[in-house]
Amino acid sequence: MSLPPHTNRLIHEKSPYLLQHAHNPVDWYPWGKEAFELAKKEDKPIFLSIGYATCHWCHVMEKESFENPEIAKLMNDSFINIKVDREELPEIDSIYMEFAQALMASAGGWPLNLILTPDLKPFFAVTYLPPVNRKGLIGMQQFIQHINQMWQSEERKQLVDQADKIVEIFEKSALSSGDALPVQGIISAAAEVLFEMVDPIYGGLKGEPKFPMGYQSLFLLEHAREKSDSRAMFCVELTLDRMHQGGIFDQLGGGFSRYSVDERWVVPHFEKMLYDNAILAETYLEAYQFSKKKNYARAASQTLDYLIREMMHPDGGFYSAEDADTEGHEGMYYTWTPFEVREILSNEEAEVFCQYYSVRGDGNFEGRNVLHVSTPLEEFAEGIGMPEDEVEAILEKSRTQLLKRRGFRTRPFKDDKVLCSWNGLVIDAMAKGGSILGKETYTEAALKTAEFLYAQLYKDGRLKRRWRENEARFDGGIDDYAFLIKGLITLFELDLGTKWLKWALDLTDVLTKEFKVEEGAFYFNVSDPTLLIRRCEFYDGAEPSGNAVHCENLLRLFQLTGDSNYLSQAEDILKAAKTYIESYPPGACYHLKALQRYYQVKAPLVVIALDEEKSLAKEIKERLAVHFNPHMLVVWKKANDTLLDALAPSLVDKKMIDGQTAVYICRQDHCEAPLLAKEEIFKAIESL
Repeated sequence: MSLPPHTNRLIHEKSPYLLQHAHNPVDWYPWGKEAFELAKKEDKPIFLSIGYATCHWCHVMEKESFENPEIAKLMNDSFINIKVDREELPEIDSIYMEFAQALMASAGGWPLNLILTPDLKPFFAVTYLPPVNRKGLIGMQQFIQHINQMWQSEERKQLVDQADKIVEIFEKSALSSGDALPVQGIISAAAEVLFEMVDPIYGGLKGEPKFPMGYQSLFLLEHAREKSDSRAMFCVELTLDRMHQGGIFDQLGGGFSRYSVDERWVVPHFEKMLYDNAILAETYLEAYQFSKKKNYARAASQTLDYLIREMMHPDGGFYSAEDADTEGHEGMYYTWTPFEVREILSNEEAEVFCQYYSVRGDGNFEGRNVLHVSTPLEEFAEGIGMPEDEVEAILEKSRTQLLKRRGFRTRPFKDDKVLCSWNGLVIDAMAKGGSILGKETYTEAALKTAEFLYAQLYKDGRLKRRWRENEARFDGGIDDYAFLIKGLITLFELDLGTKWLKWALDLTDVLTKEFKVEEGAFYFNVSDPTLLIRRCEFYDGAEPSGNAVHCENLLRLFQLTGDSNYLSQAEDILKAAKTYIESYPPGACYHLKALQRYYQVKAPLVVIALDEEKSLAKEIKERLAVHFNPHMLVVWKKANDTLLDALAPSLVDKKMIDGQTAVYICRQDHCEAPLLAKEEIFKAIESL
């Protein structure tokens, strides 16, 4: 393959991350047979480097080492060098991250760099390394020379034996099935563990950095509702309030950063990830349903507005991430000085704005200011002796003006690939936002994205993982299927089309046929001969476990169709996950959510059989939307919906009565008498 001058093989890839490295003097290869065969032919170890396009330390290491001709020559002479975008190949990232954590005895991180034997077995792992020895870290030059020396010496056999043993241990320890279901009591026990871990002052889990794990709050919300446990609600509200006030939330443009470097949520690592914002939007929406606090509705709306404004492809589908850096400086796009604020606002506006958002001359981040709120608006207004609505009007006007001015700054780099899994989460959040907040814009975004994924990432009855520049590539994994199925069931539940249920059931069939372990959980990926181990994954990471989300999907589908196959598959997942749930509950919060649903034997199925005029549809939707009832399933049945009758035969007899809209409330194996009178229907909804 001939290459343009000053490029390597990554120039032919679509991944923004790989393209960032396409002009390195390192002779990079993408993950694939060409590199593997060359490593065997030349008898060289493989240098595997994994990262992603908006990773700050990946940029640093590229600039310091991979763009350095001397280091590049050492790498080219000693290794076959492979670059992987972790978001395109999460199964590669996942397995080698676990290997690395075992080798390093640490949590790992990105960039992740491993040395592999030519048959892809790891024997050394590091994260960021400086170019030369610095502050106790070995430098890249010395590291390469050290590995090369060992590979060329008698130590090589020891390295290869170590690599074989690591893979053997992982193969033996890979759980995929179990014998018993987790007991119901583990749910309350897990909540107790979380209560001990929550920071009682700033919310989130104690310590720093702080990550906004939205699904932990979703689990505690459901626990608060089920057990009337005020401690759970205290933890949720404290976390959501502090995050929304903190610098981790973009106070001007909406949306959340990846994490906060401090315990107070003030100074973020400024990259914004699509999955974080989808999960957090859902969390704030459900917290709003439960608490009725308008500030949660506002946080959800600001987040969804940000995604539509900044992250949506014109044809539908959402981009992956925005970088932390601008012009080589982290956070430059988002931070302010008092002088910059006063250039734009009047004296009074600037005074109020700077006080409210803690903008000081000395700054709180490299001499500049991350905007954050120290005092709730009501207290702040009282403190400065102004009416609250007047202060809010000044702040609203000021935010608009500063956001407009910020638009003239150099924007952070945007990773514009569309990932199926993350878009499934967005579909779910947008659809719920449209329903709960009554905003058609969000509903339209959810539908447009679902249509986009169907057109661009659904090929020959199977999902592809990534779309960019008209190319759909990489076979979808369980996250792609499970997260999308979750969103599609939500679209169906909100009366947005029976075709979405049909697609969800078709995708569920693919998972059953091609991913499921017999009497066990679901593999992370399709069968791939280049992967050392094909495993089931159970713990949540930055995103929830695909097995956990699909367990929830299967329980929803069982509730809807009455098909016991879905129930038994969900039980298989819970049995396999039991060890993980019991060993470390905070790492399995989404499994705990699914377990909550499993034990909700009285969770209602509400079937609304509409008449020809769809009478009462609008009023019923509005009443359902304001209630937090996470285990309820809603079916909107229109007259002559033959597709729904075929997909859910158990609902065939749920029809309008005497030409009127009828509402059926069912629990497990029985349904109550159908309701026809408007007042009775509304009263029944309230009682749910």
